[in-house]
Amino acid sequence: MTDSLDHLTDLASFIQASPSSFHAVAEAAGRLVEAGFTELYENDDWTEIPARKRGKPPVDRDLTGRHFAARHFVRRDGAIVAWVVPTGVTPTTPFRIVGAHTDSPGFKLKPKPTTGSQGWLQAGVEVYGGPLFNSWLDRELEFAGRLAFDDGSTTLVRTGPFLRFPQLAVHLDRGVNSEGLTLNPQQHLNPVIGTGSPADADIVAHLAGLAGRAGEQVAGYDIVVADTATPQVFGLTSDLFASGRLDNLSSVHAGLTALLRSSAKPANEAIQVFAAFDHEEVGSNTRSGASGPFLADILARIKDGDSLAEQARSFAGSWCLSADAGHAVHPNYPERHDPVNRPLVGRGPLLKVNANQRYATDALGAAEWRRACAQAGVEYQEFVSNNAVPCGSTIGPLTATRLGIRTFDVGIALLSMHSARELCGVDDPAALARAIEAFLAPA
Repeated sequence: MTDSLDHLTDLASFIQASPSSFHAVAEAAGRLVEAGFTELYENDDWTEIPARKRGKPPVDRDLTGRHFAARHFVRRDGAIVAWVVPTGVTPTTPFRIVGAHTDSPGFKLKPKPTTGSQGWLQAGVEVYGGPLFNSWLDRELEFAGRLAFDDGSTTLVRTGPFLRFPQLAVHLDRGVNSEGLTLNPQQHLNPVIGTGSPADADIVAHLAGLAGRAGEQVAGYDIVVADTATPQVFGLTSDLFASGRLDNLSSVHAGLTALLRSSAKPANEAIQVFAAFDHEEVGSNTRSGASGPFLADILARIKDGDSLAEQARSFAGSWCLSADAGHAVHPNYPERHDPVNRPLVGRGPLLKVNANQRYATDALGAAEWRRACAQAGVEYQEFVSNNAVPCGSTIGPLTATRLGIRTFDVGIALLSMHSARELCGVDDPAALARAIEAFLAPA
């Protein structure tokens, strides 16, 4: 329990520092630098990296003004890839990759966002992914994300509590509890940010002011809405954990934690990789999404100088673990779940299975997950959907298709997935991190 609570404390800190995918990447980068990783940049020359990793003497000259260490990471917008190259690596050394995603379903700020009606100041927002609309009502929310300025610079901003989606009072909607709540996202999901006239307010100027800049200097922005409530351990025996963005910052944090722990140990026989992509909630078809070229580009540059045949042999021996949250059986809706496979929070992370390859797990992947969990001393559960309730998907099938690397899907069990505030068991995030660590460094 102590290990679990320590992990939850750190997870809560990570989530609170990560209201947007860009903030999550910045937080991960800071932790990597603190652990001794060196940041590389995509437009720099990496020619010294392959020579160094092949066991040749270190090259003292620094072509770009930055020191090339044995452990590296690269950022691309709201995505990040970090890797550790072992001593004595060869052209056919395989990869062990942990993949996750940094984004969560919610809302994004529209162009010309400052609006209002009936004396209320409001913000124009657009639905991002598939949030549970009703869960976002009557909460103190914030804007967070990235501003781009006309001089080419960018910065991260967050407002703290700033907006709210107010629900209509029951007195004005007498049938809401018996007939259900119906929300039109264009009509009903315009958050209030204050009172007054839109002519006298400017959301973009306010965001720019947080960065010490003028509103007219903002050339573009990627701003999302995030819940500001503090993560909490609760329940009769304090065995439950509630937080925003557990889907999928629980996996990002577990993968990052596992890599940092594993990289501090003696080098093993695989190149360890942590990849956290953006835009999974909207299909991953972006330059920083799992369907984009980011990871493939990085792996190719790590393998620069190897022949195509050597790279193919390396990939043939490689593994990818795709980590994304899954569903725990809901006590009030048990009929929505498979009648036999009924995972519970607190009973270990999930192995996610789907015959139609919405998850990438096959028999070999199941065996590899079982091995990793046994090495870590972690119990796990299988998740498979009710045949009448099709499941979603993950980055797993996308990564397997793009790279041709054997892939399987895992994650912690949640209730209220895609809610503004999700729920898991207190032991499961730490168990997932331990199992991922064992996957990265097989005994």
